[in-house]
Amino acid sequence: MAAMLEGKIGIVTGAGQGIGRESALVMAREGARLVVSDINLAMVEETAHLISQAGGTALPLKVDVARGEDLQALVELAVSHFGRLDCAFNNAGISGEGALLADFSEEGYDLLMAVNLKAVWRAMKLEIKQMLKQGGGGAIVNTSSVGGLVGKEHLSVYCATKHAVLGLTKSAALEYGAQGVRVNAVCPGVVRTPMVEAVISGTGTSLDDWSKLQPIGRFGTPSEIGEAVAWLCSDRASLVHGHALVADGGLTCA
Repeated sequence: MAAMLEGKIGIVTGAGQGIGRESALVMAREGARLVVSDINLAMVEETAHLISQAGGTALPLKVDVARGEDLQALVELAVSHFGRLDCAFNNAGISGEGALLADFSEEGYDLLMAVNLKAVWRAMKLEIKQMLKQGGGGAIVNTSSVGGLVGKEHLSVYCATKHAVLGLTKSAALEYGAQGVRVNAVCPGVVRTPMVEAVISGTGTSLDDWSKLQPIGRFGTPSEIGEAVAWLCSDRASLVHGHALVADGGLTCA
């Protein structure tokens, strides 16, 4: 059987570590040629190096997703170097302040909205326009979270951004599905990434406490999310439109 993404050209944001890096590795393993981006150039260069070592193709690019011109450069690089854009994983995000809603700073609110929501909207605009221009459709996957489905103490604004990402995802799927552009989201549960570890360290709880939040009794792994992302980007998910794929070890059904 051919690889899921054989011949596809894709972009991944937040690819310097965690879910972004592992998703890029899975996508490349499945045949995609990629532009991988992150605000930390050294880390995303390492991701590209790992892909190259495994026999894949990836170009690294420093991108601050809060800057529209950086996102424009990302899409333009994929098209100028590879000729088109078939799939995109809008993954970059931050957890923000760990504070009760009434104590949350306005600066922290604005930053979360800029990185977790406005950047996804901007990226989707660019990606959709390119995919329509090509006439062949494409697939977009946005990173939401179980925090896009439920609330969480001390993470109110983070949860608000992730709920909003699902709204963008579902609405875009309705608007562009008939033109061949599929838009879906992935909702990770408690996945052991540097960002999640930083959140846990600020709560006074332990890694063990958080691993038990999921009925499977362990953290998810970034590569498990990557497998879901690669499938959503592939033609094997051709009937999946506007879906929030929950990969949370049963957390939201407990």
